[in-house]
Amino acid sequence: MTPEEGPRSVASAARFLFSQTCPKTPGMLLPPPQPALDNAAIALFRAEMPPGAIPAEKAALAENIAGASPYLRQLMLRDPAFAACVFREDPDQLLGLQLAGLRHVDPALSQAEVMARLRQVKKRVALLCAVADLSGTWDVEQVTVALTDLADAALSAAISWLLADYARQGKVTLADPAQPQAQCGYVALAMGKQGAHELNYSSDIDLIILYDALTPLLGDSQEAATFFVRFTRRLVQLMQDVTEDGYVFRTDLRLRPDPRATQVAISIDAAEIYYLNQGQNWERAAMIKARPCAGDTALGDEFLSRLRPYIWRKYLDFAAIADVQSMKRQIHAVKGHGEVKVRGHNLKLGRGGIREIEFFVQTQQLIAGGRNPKLRGRSTIAMLEALADAQWITHEAASELTSAYRFLRAIEHRVQMVNDEQTHTLPADDPAFESMARFCGFADGGSFEAEVRRVLECVQGHYSRLFESAEELGTAGGSLVFTGGEDDPETIETLSRMGYRSPSEVSATIRGWHFGRYAATRSAKARELLTELMPKLLTALAAMGDADLAFLAFDKFLSGLPAGVQLFSLLKANPRLLDLLATILGSAPRLAEQLSRRPKVLDAVLDPGFFTSLPSEAEMAQLIAAAMPEGVETDEVADRARIVGKEQAFRIGVRVLSETAGAAETGLAFSQLAGLLLGRLHRAVTEDQLRRNGHVPGGRSAVIAMGKLGGNEMTAGSDLDLIIIYDAAQGAEMSEGAKPLSVNQYYARLSQRLIAAISAPTAEGVLYEVDMRLRPSGSKGPVAASLSSFESYHRDSAWTWEKLALTRARPVCGDPGLMTELAAHIRAALCEPRDDAKVRADVVDMRKLMLKEQGSGGVWDVKRARGGLVELEFIAQTLQLIHAHAHPHVLDTNTLAALEKLHRAGLLADADHAALKRAGLLYHRLTQMLRLCLDGPYDPAKALPALNLLVANAAVTPDIATAEALLAESQSEVAEVFDRLVGPAS
Repeated sequence: MTPEEGPRSVASAARFLFSQTCPKTPGMLLPPPQPALDNAAIALFRAEMPPGAIPAEKAALAENIAGASPYLRQLMLRDPAFAACVFREDPDQLLGLQLAGLRHVDPALSQAEVMARLRQVKKRVALLCAVADLSGTWDVEQVTVALTDLADAALSAAISWLLADYARQGKVTLADPAQPQAQCGYVALAMGKQGAHELNYSSDIDLIILYDALTPLLGDSQEAATFFVRFTRRLVQLMQDVTEDGYVFRTDLRLRPDPRATQVAISIDAAEIYYLNQGQNWERAAMIKARPCAGDTALGDEFLSRLRPYIWRKYLDFAAIADVQSMKRQIHAVKGHGEVKVRGHNLKLGRGGIREIEFFVQTQQLIAGGRNPKLRGRSTIAMLEALADAQWITHEAASELTSAYRFLRAIEHRVQMVNDEQTHTLPADDPAFESMARFCGFADGGSFEAEVRRVLECVQGHYSRLFESAEELGTAGGSLVFTGGEDDPETIETLSRMGYRSPSEVSATIRGWHFGRYAATRSAKARELLTELMPKLLTALAAMGDADLAFLAFDKFLSGLPAGVQLFSLLKANPRLLDLLATILGSAPRLAEQLSRRPKVLDAVLDPGFFTSLPSEAEMAQLIAAAMPEGVETDEVADRARIVGKEQAFRIGVRVLSETAGAAETGLAFSQLAGLLLGRLHRAVTEDQLRRNGHVPGGRSAVIAMGKLGGNEMTAGSDLDLIIIYDAAQGAEMSEGAKPLSVNQYYARLSQRLIAAISAPTAEGVLYEVDMRLRPSGSKGPVAASLSSFESYHRDSAWTWEKLALTRARPVCGDPGLMTELAAHIRAALCEPRDDAKVRADVVDMRKLMLKEQGSGGVWDVKRARGGLVELEFIAQTLQLIHAHAHPHVLDTNTLAALEKLHRAGLLADADHAALKRAGLLYHRLTQMLRLCLDGPYDPAKALPALNLLVANAAVTPDIATAEALLAESQSEVAEVFDRLVGPAS
């Protein structure tokens, strides 16, 4: 019997599976919005929109839009003339005019002008698409094609301008100055929804950037990799940097080959080698929708034609089918699919959502497209029809999924139109859900919920049958046998091929695991799970650049685990965690040490939204409140604070390590976490003090954060610079309780208990190190200072360096009234008139003393090096001190924010601000990464290769040598600005 005749053939199994259908879903389009519930917004719109701008017959629609979408209301009010055109004229013609403007961007424009032009067109097309959609003039496909055309045109305009800009600088030679992109050797491949002309309303764009290393665009002096990486960074900046005009498109480059190990632009030859030799099935699926969209599109077409054998395999590959099955399981495990619901449901990733329809189509394309060219299209809807024509699915299934896809995409657009957010989640609370129902054209939330539920259940019914009865298949990717007492020769060869320099030692160590040498591998279940994990584990460790060192780090990690079943099950169910674990072990010794002590922190990564956003202050506050409810004993609060603090700090740190969070938001998240924990511990010791020593009449206390915490710039290794302030009723001398204390003694003891609660080593370790030396009179002064002494000290006695430190002072917890008074006192102290010359002289003397006593460190001593972070901060602090009397609005505890305010006030020249901002961003990115990964100094020559790559990526450079050169250049610029604006320090 041939495979085609057998009952288990893939084709027959698929046709049987997809003959099953669910209740038919009508192919409805969403009606226009119903009257909105926000009467105040409508009233504002009526008041501010010029009379007669909107045609009378469209006024109700415009008001319904304005009442439901703050974003669209703002667009209409900011550009009423264009809004009038949108409601009066043909949307296709308007779109054509806007896109035509992008095809003729003047190459003589400045970068700021180009960014403004791109953003203006983006806002206009966003309004145009929304009105055409909401009025029913365009269907879903017309909207997604229009948005995609905008993305293509914006990218093309940006690339053309960049090429012309480099040509003006003499760095490139254009083949045709009138058509800069022609034969330029640089191409952007649109992936995902952009590639398929299916962009959603607030979509980001997924790109793979390729270049021809031998392009004649560059002269002999230019190195292609360095040039095109920098070119791509500027392209991303043009597209996604948020300015006063907004942004064009958020741009994601992580679909490129091995994004952790490659730069943002890849040579076309290297990409081809990668895909043909290492490409995985999920990358094959992604390449189905790949399309050259800007740049040298002929080069892109040639590249995709070379990849055609990789994407479209001629014969059914049972190993590939097995991998597709694992892709399906991984989506369920990683994306956090839950039950079909409506309120709070993710329309893209949730059960029955858009992703399931897309995956349904792509898996069939992967299997059948190699033999049927008609199944190689990019469009989801077109391919549903093609699969039905090819009898891979029934026409009824194709019709139902097509209707469901259009319906869900239409709702997704309206969800995103509200605030221009890249969200796919329906509101969970009743008022917001009711408003969304009306925005989607339904009379009430109940009818909306019923229809959405029906569509989701229909999709889920089809998707759940996908490969439901297929045979479970598996393959081995090379011999990996670790049984017996001797090396298996084929296994040694496999390990060598994977990059292990000492394969025999690796094999022997793994055999030791299987012999139960460690507690984590002593159970049979643990060893079975480890066997299943081994190929992926060894591959992940090998990808770290130094496979042997990464393996040794994992071995050390494993040796410290008390048990292994839970962790191995976790890793098996969530393959992404293996890569994360390998990255931590292979590049971040400090984080690996934390993980070894507390492997449970990996649980945090399982949150479906883990990589979409950092934990908000509200989320962390909720976690802290749940873990440490009021009334818990102080010692227990201290232990629980350490547990929560370390878990959340790990969570934030992983975002840094995975390069999915910026330095500013990371610093803010670390600072918010510290502030919340500090507040909870302060309440606990205050309550404990009340129980022990009673209350002080009118007594109250608060904590001032200084340094990194004060500036919301904390890193993983930051300590807490604190000042504790108290106040009491006039005439109060003693506390009132069983064991009364004098007021000074009372708050001194409270402060000591707070410091101990934060920094004393307990069974759960140390939460933070605490530095109190910035309090009035330093280490010689009392541990807690009274409000009056704090005020008088900073008014009459503080040294210049203490006034500098005060620019970063911020009350973070304690009595709300006292915090308000302290903020006012701090501001008043900073706004006093200064002797400019004396301030500058004192700062220069202080810097010289630091250089004499501490040295400047090498280039990689980012903080202390000449022109490093210390001098950058001194510049901001000095200028604030000098100018705050006349310009109090320049005060800000955050260094970069302060520099921005000084610049806006005209107190910092454009060039100086630009140089300091560039350096500050670089310093903060590097500091976040280095403090996360290391406890001590960083030396690239001695560091793990994976760490050097992370550091280079943090510097936005192609390699560590370039990063070092950039850092040295930045330090030179900062030192020059310091010497000129403050005074010569050397």
